[in-house]
Amino acid sequence: MAFEKEIKNAKTHFEDLIKEQLARVKRLKEEGNWIDYASLKPIIIGIVPGDGIGIEISKHAKTVLEFMLKDEIKKGKIQLKEIEGLTIENRARVQKAIPDEILEEIKKCHVILKGPTTTPKKGDKWPNIESANVSMRRELDLFANIRPVKVPEKNIDWIFFRENTEGAYMLGSEGINITDDLAIDFKVITNQGAERIIRLAFEYAKKNNVDNVTVVTKANVVKATDGKFLSIAEKISKDYPNINWENWYIDIITAKLIDPSRQSQFKVFVAPNLYGDIITDEAAQIQGGVGTAGSSNIGKRYAMFEAIHGSAPRMVREGRAKYADPSSLIRATAMMLDHIGYEKKAHKLQMALDICGAYEHKIKLTGRDTGGTGKEFTEYLMKTLKDPNLREKWTTYQ
Repeated sequence: MAFEKEIKNAKTHFEDLIKEQLARVKRLKEEGNWIDYASLKPIIIGIVPGDGIGIEISKHAKTVLEFMLKDEIKKGKIQLKEIEGLTIENRARVQKAIPDEILEEIKKCHVILKGPTTTPKKGDKWPNIESANVSMRRELDLFANIRPVKVPEKNIDWIFFRENTEGAYMLGSEGINITDDLAIDFKVITNQGAERIIRLAFEYAKKNNVDNVTVVTKANVVKATDGKFLSIAEKISKDYPNINWENWYIDIITAKLIDPSRQSQFKVFVAPNLYGDIITDEAAQIQGGVGTAGSSNIGKRYAMFEAIHGSAPRMVREGRAKYADPSSLIRATAMMLDHIGYEKKAHKLQMALDICGAYEHKIKLTGRDTGGTGKEFTEYLMKTLKDPNLREKWTTYQ
């Protein structure tokens, strides 16, 4: 029989993946309750700079965080813990997405503020190790990637719920080359994984009096996995009779997001991993670029907040890291403050970011010496935060 050895190896590989995923389903069925931050003292916030421009912009985010939580840190309610070493150099050295000792330190924290990390791609000098982001989301079971996007002048107020631990990315490094001519990758959707992200989106809509949820799949073509995701959404929607839900396919929704006649009609989105990645980057670009958007990654035990852009190694090579825009990571900082119970501080920071980044433009960031540095922008932001008329100023722009 032709290719008998190759087929046997593929069967063994697939069997191991199925066993692994069935064990994961069992764990999902047994998962516990949500962490109660109000009961923690201190809340430990891990700051993980990452690499590339992450090292630069993390400094600015830490400065803002220390200012916003000055009293809480002094009283022992909050502890900041800087975790260095999640660099591509260290990860390549040990051939792991996250070195064991760094993962151990991360797990000692309750929430993580994380800078960008480099993911190796074909043709560069690094070994083909897994994305640190994908690995961290899986290791900490950060199943919900939540990204808000607002563009007031276009009446856009979107929030995206992207499933983080399944879909096309779950086994992204576990695909196999059957022969030199044939490669196969795998996609995973479980009832438990799909239900918890979809229900989270509907619960958010209910809590915030939003009457529209958009479910994004390609279920007309990818019938087993995407079909399961869509059927679960239809089932869950029956528990929320006052919320209108819509089924959109990934190809057409990317077009409608840039359609001025439709943009403002969308509110809450929920999607499997890959599709969520695509539409959130597109939405961030509509908002002003991926450098303007923050992101939260939520699980029941841990949470991680990050910029949505990459580590920009070219900027570092060209000596432009100091011109990197820290806004995305600082917006993630605001999302983190909100998540751990400091809603008023979070809103204050978001207002200051709106004023500095969307309205006044006193420090314009271009990523080059034609604009300001991240340090100058952060100083401008801090000055704005100290303004006693901050809320009144923000209101005038709305």
